[in-house]
Amino acid sequence: MNDKLLALRLFSRVARTGSFSAAARELDLSQPSVSRIIAALEQDVGAALVTRTTRALTLTDAGTDYLARVEAILASLEEADHVARGSLELRGSLRVALSASFGVREVVPLLPGFLKRHPLLNVNLLMNDQRQDTLKEGVDVAVRLGDLADSSATARLIGRTHRLIAASPDYLKANGTPTAPAELATHTAIVGPAGTSAAGWLFHKDGRDMTIRVDSRLSVSANEGAVAAAVAGLGVVTTSLWGCRAELASGALVQLLPDWKMKDVEVHGMFTPGRPPKPSARAFVEYLIAELPR
Repeated sequence: MNDKLLALRLFSRVARTGSFSAAARELDLSQPSVSRIIAALEQDVGAALVTRTTRALTLTDAGTDYLARVEAILASLEEADHVARGSLELRGSLRVALSASFGVREVVPLLPGFLKRHPLLNVNLLMNDQRQDTLKEGVDVAVRLGDLADSSATARLIGRTHRLIAASPDYLKANGTPTAPAELATHTAIVGPAGTSAAGWLFHKDGRDMTIRVDSRLSVSANEGAVAAAVAGLGVVTTSLWGCRAELASGALVQLLPDWKMKDVEVHGMFTPGRPPKPSARAFVEYLIAELPR
């Protein structure tokens, strides 16, 4: 990699992470080396690109404009390399942000086929049930479940899955099995990422909508924790079919009110705004569209 290209990639990561040390770790360089390279880049450009203080690192106005142009160049360069090599050969690194539960349950089992198809590509999965800052984390594509909050991003629909409610056999034995949504008002709900609506749980059947407010004694920020709590008999949980497929198959959970539908959960591949999607990011999303179980 020539010095100018390295400097541009370093500047992009310094700007997105807000840290010389974070960028140094990502590119396996020392922090003094990163600082020296960025200083040389500023001298070459003839303008200050970053403002350094003891507490923070921020971009100057010139740095903000330069970053947008640099990242477009880097994306175009990667696209050019990809086209020159041939459409099937992907290489370099791919950073994917996704929830831990969906990643472990659905995406990781599909990875062997994708990596076998692209042996020169390195994949970095950033798993977190809290939505990551795609720009700061240098994410190439984020796999998002539910409504998209960022309207400026380019997104691709990967698929849909049913939302449902479920409980363990032990819980139902002790508390009874609801036969209509209204009966959920007398049950204990486990509120996880898929069931945090203040309005309650919305059901649909034969043209009728019904919203039920549930009593929750347990709130869990991660789907795995909410599903585990339901398996332990702590209450009724709402989640996607992807989020509890294994527990339903094993009998650890029982789906309730199967004739009543809840809003489907959409899954999108969201590309980082402000630059063209990387070829590897597009290929990854296409692979999930083709291979993800429905």
